[in-house]
Amino acid sequence: MCAAPLAVAQGGLPTSQPKLLTIVREEVKPGAGADHAKHEAGWPAAYEKAKSPDYYLALTSLTGPSEAWYLVARESNAAIAESMKREDKDAVLSAELERLSRRDAEFIHHATVWQARGRPDLSYGAFPDVGKARFFEVSLFTVRIGQEDKFDQLAKTYAAIRKRVAPDTSYRFYQVAAGRPGPVYIVFTSVDDFAKFDQTHADHMKTLGSATPEEKATLDQWGELVTKQETQRFRVDPIQSYVPKETRAQDPEFWQPK
Repeated sequence: MCAAPLAVAQGGLPTSQPKLLTIVREEVKPGAGADHAKHEAGWPAAYEKAKSPDYYLALTSLTGPSEAWYLVARESNAAIAESMKREDKDAVLSAELERLSRRDAEFIHHATVWQARGRPDLSYGAFPDVGKARFFEVSLFTVRIGQEDKFDQLAKTYAAIRKRVAPDTSYRFYQVAAGRPGPVYIVFTSVDDFAKFDQTHADHMKTLGSATPEEKATLDQWGELVTKQETQRFRVDPIQSYVPKETRAQDPEFWQPK
């Protein structure tokens, strides 16, 4: 299970913030990126052959370590349980996934699985069209134990300022529930063009610079509350992703490259 993408939003890609997000994070061996991607294409092929309704999105790193992330959206743990039961009952699919998992060791040297719950109360803006996203910026914030309430208030203050100065932007907050030491928050921002990260950075700086004295006092607690932060950027990999036929039909040049 660690090496293979789990199933994603049943019936299609999510159109609103999922209540649960599973992240399968694989650390790819140096120089093995192309071979790893080619091998990972076996999972979408296996799921498609089995007519599985369980879709997922694959990201490959543009910054930081060489990694592949697989994003798994679900509405409940019961939905995850149903997906596992469905795969267990399909002997052909289970055998193929097991074969793919064994060979994955040739291309990766470590894999972890996190589960996070959506925090729509901390998120801002309209949920994006996931099928049109091409790049992601992912930020992880480790918060001091027992300081979650203060961090939540800080995030809500930031969102209130962002709403004033950049109302058309959006980002999604999640909080890790299992899989790594916490408390850890994850923030996803997606764009359809890498150049738009210039604007997201400008919006962030404008937000910080537009705080009232009271809001600034809240934001200034950042250094006391956050012990570690990390930001990385990723490209959506159409070959490693398993998305509905309707999504592929919207942009076949991207989702079905020659």
